[in-house]
Amino acid sequence: MKAIVYTKYGPPDVLQLKEVEKPIPKENEILVKVKATTVTVADIRSRSFTVPPAFWLPARITLGFRQPKKEILGTELAGEVELVGNDVKRFKEGDQIFAASLVGFGAYAEYKCLPEDGPVSIKPSNISYAEAAAIPIGARTALYFLRKANIQSGQRVLVYGASGSVGTYVVQIAKYFGANVTGVCSTTNMELVKSLGADKVIDYTAEDFSRTDETYDIIFEAVNKSSFSACMKLLKKDGTYINVTEPLPSVRMLWTKLTSSKKLILSRNSPETSEALNFLKELVEMGKLKVVIDRYYEFEEIVEAHRYVEKGHKKGNVVIKVENNNKS
Repeated sequence: MKAIVYTKYGPPDVLQLKEVEKPIPKENEILVKVKATTVTVADIRSRSFTVPPAFWLPARITLGFRQPKKEILGTELAGEVELVGNDVKRFKEGDQIFAASLVGFGAYAEYKCLPEDGPVSIKPSNISYAEAAAIPIGARTALYFLRKANIQSGQRVLVYGASGSVGTYVVQIAKYFGANVTGVCSTTNMELVKSLGADKVIDYTAEDFSRTDETYDIIFEAVNKSSFSACMKLLKKDGTYINVTEPLPSVRMLWTKLTSSKKLILSRNSPETSEALNFLKELVEMGKLKVVIDRYYEFEEIVEAHRYVEKGHKKGNVVIKVENNNKS
């Protein structure tokens, strides 16, 4: 089968299209014929090894010191079940699925084996493989952190980075839970964020989002580009600040936790289960959640896709179409 392989860390050009051995499912695994995958920030960081200094050693241990341990990137996918292991009960051949592959990577390939008890679910029936592939990481992250903040109907939620792959889902899921949502984004993305249901949209290029008398129950920082001090000014005394890209608290964050009743929730991986995907599937089929796709690329164009995502200005998700290359 064909796969996108990288054997050293570096720029997008380290990614190469190669022939590799087709995987064989274990007793508890399904073999998926991949139709679509995505380029996420996790893929960019793993490929280039751009991690916070404090995480250099654990990241090297996880990803590989001299060269990558996992040579095939790709953390989310959608496709069709081609073969099932003898012990598999949840899926059968021909099932259309979508899944996260964050633990083992490997979605940049024509075929991928997945454990049936992992983050795998039947694809929403009303969307394409390409759209389904863009749900498992961003939407699941948004759902996990909003639940962790115990979001309630009637609460006021501010989303900084509302037009990104996580932010677009935060806006919609927060609205589903009955919150009043304010999105912060650039001028060109304001209409997009409004179309997702935001009650108010602030253009950070034209005004300082913190210059307001409004306060919020939840502030969701999806891109780590806002001022923590500014966010604390707008957060209610018993509110919750969420930052999904900051792995370690700063001194100011630690001091805030010690001296106030405000809650701080920082980056961590959401549980690798199918429960969240099943819930998100229902939202999509109810018309309560839609996928925002910025660009599509063919499988052999993945280097260009990485270059684009690395610029840091994508709206929603960038999808790689693999199905045209699926040959047995």
